[in-house]
Amino acid sequence: MQPIVDCHAHVLEPSRFPFVEGAGYRPRPDEVGTLARFDETLRAHGVGRALVVQPSSYGIDNACLLDALERSGGRFRGIAVIDWAASERDLRELKRRGVAGVRLNLPRSGADLLTRPGARDLLERVAALDWLVQVYAGADMWVGIEPILRQSGVTVLIDHMGEPNPARGLPHPGFQAVLRLGREAGAVVKLSAPYRVSARPFPHEDVAPFVTALLDAFGPDRCVWGSDWPFLASPAPVDYGRMLEWLGRWVPDPVTQTLVLRENPARLFGFAD
Repeated sequence: MQPIVDCHAHVLEPSRFPFVEGAGYRPRPDEVGTLARFDETLRAHGVGRALVVQPSSYGIDNACLLDALERSGGRFRGIAVIDWAASERDLRELKRRGVAGVRLNLPRSGADLLTRPGARDLLERVAALDWLVQVYAGADMWVGIEPILRQSGVTVLIDHMGEPNPARGLPHPGFQAVLRLGREAGAVVKLSAPYRVSARPFPHEDVAPFVTALLDAFGPDRCVWGSDWPFLASPAPVDYGRMLEWLGRWVPDPVTQTLVLRENPARLFGFAD
């Protein structure tokens, strides 16, 4: 059986790879997530592989990410943040070193990112590499970016369930745009970080209807799970094990769990058997 894959985590090694000044969120000392700590956490919870995502604190400097991929011995794949002017040679080198896609962080860069000069060319280059485009966007942003993503030809990887708003319910236009990307555009969604949008304590019952709707729209074969470790800028302490427990509670079918936790990530992110 394929090992469990954590499809959303960050590695931060500021003692070896200093944060880029002004690049994004600057983690507090207690939020630093070193590779050693991450490995220990994965072992403690029976998780064998991970998709490591470039955090905003490193900007487009992927050195820490690439170091983690190299030291993982093939257990990790990566999502990078790139300079849009990067050469084809540079992008292919990232792919050779284990990068499986690029991340667009719209709350950080602005909701108009995909309408700026060079955006269409970027999406075409990413599609040509057979990479995914991981999009982090707030609930209200999806209506504006959905048509662009649908027409781009890229495989979209939606961060954190599209950050739905439980107070505004399933009919919210932004969440409906996320569902359309699943039903009609072959997108993939991360069932991750419920604590970021929930107004209730664990097990975040107000998020459960959104999980059900995502499974229906995307299908069990295009959903993956992520912990969001080390839980940067979390409103309250988060326990890694509870993120696995949360998935088991709201995705109780064992066959679907196997797809979400094991088989889908192996297929989508190119993990070797």
